[in-house]
Amino acid sequence: MTDFDALASQALDRLRSEGRYRVFIELERSCGQFPKAQMHRNGLVKPVTVWCSNDYLGMGQHPDVLEAMHKALDHYGAGAGGTRNISGTTHAHVNLENEIADLHDKEAALLFSSGYVSNWTTLSCLGAELENAVILSDAGNHASMIEGIRHARCEKLIWRHNDLDDLRTKLSECGKDQSKIIAFESIYSMDGDIAPISEICDLADKYGAMTYLDEVHAVGMYGPRGGGIAEQEGLMDRITIIEGTLGKAFGAMGGYIAASTAICDFVRSLSSGFIFTTALPPVVVAGAHASIKHLKVSSNERLEHKKRVREVRSKLDLIGIPHLNNPGHIVPVIVKDPVKCKFVSDALLEQYGIYIQPINYPTVPRGTERLRITPSCVHSEADVEYLAQSLNDLWSQCALARVAA
Repeated sequence: MTDFDALASQALDRLRSEGRYRVFIELERSCGQFPKAQMHRNGLVKPVTVWCSNDYLGMGQHPDVLEAMHKALDHYGAGAGGTRNISGTTHAHVNLENEIADLHDKEAALLFSSGYVSNWTTLSCLGAELENAVILSDAGNHASMIEGIRHARCEKLIWRHNDLDDLRTKLSECGKDQSKIIAFESIYSMDGDIAPISEICDLADKYGAMTYLDEVHAVGMYGPRGGGIAEQEGLMDRITIIEGTLGKAFGAMGGYIAASTAICDFVRSLSSGFIFTTALPPVVVAGAHASIKHLKVSSNERLEHKKRVREVRSKLDLIGIPHLNNPGHIVPVIVKDPVKCKFVSDALLEQYGIYIQPINYPTVPRGTERLRITPSCVHSEADVEYLAQSLNDLWSQCALARVAA
């Protein structure tokens, strides 16, 4: 009889030997204290500062969000009662979809249980249901997009990351009768670089392609109302489908697409990932709604966040810590070795009370292992200074390469 536990243990041992075993740190966030948290380990509790959260603007503890959630809990109760097509669509869901459609200047929006699910569901639905579809996917796309495209079981073409010439070549190879879908992101989460959205739209217009833009790391963060990079660059009207998340800058949970009424209805009516999934709890929906409404009119959080990102980059530059210089808010500190990357992450946590998760293969290519730092607007100047000092100590301790200041 096969010993499945032994097989699982062998696979885990391989991950550990390669420095790729993922440790899930048990953290307790306290409302109003973030980015401070409590780490629970072996019966002990230790204070830590979190530097790898996607709650970029601290909206997970914003008073407006909390008030809306308390009211919704008293009004609606805990859950949504099931799937929206069977149990009914709550008024809270409709209100949030209208708010999201307005945010992106689209006719409609559609909510999902997460950003992963919205990508997986929409891309698989488009590829499977549109006649003679071909999806042209940027090589740097997120795993959720890759999975959606894989399950679409249509033709797929992968173009080199942000390479317009390669995209043009791939588009020219498509048949004129094919339903062409260009799938890409605005900000790529591991390198923090930004796509040439306008030029991609130009190619889409030339070759009659649909544009599918993942804005999960940009919504709430960029543009005068937090509509993302497409809003910042005045390009929302040129994007066929904008996909976003409620679980990062908006500080809640869930994913969505914003598009025409016809496309949203198409996905809602044909995608199993929407039809057969229990709807988000109204209390979560209400919190996300309040967050979006606040960030549409408040730039304070975005301005403070940009200031913190500049401070982090400046401190790292002064001490020669290598990081990718990108125009976005994600600060990837490059280690280039999985074992050392894991060691630095562990040492930061154990010796300095700083939590930054190591990023290793397969999330990033081998030899590009990194610490992915995501400053938030609720980090203090003292937090930034302490982070820089801690990294400086460990870089010397591990004899890691530095760059010229």
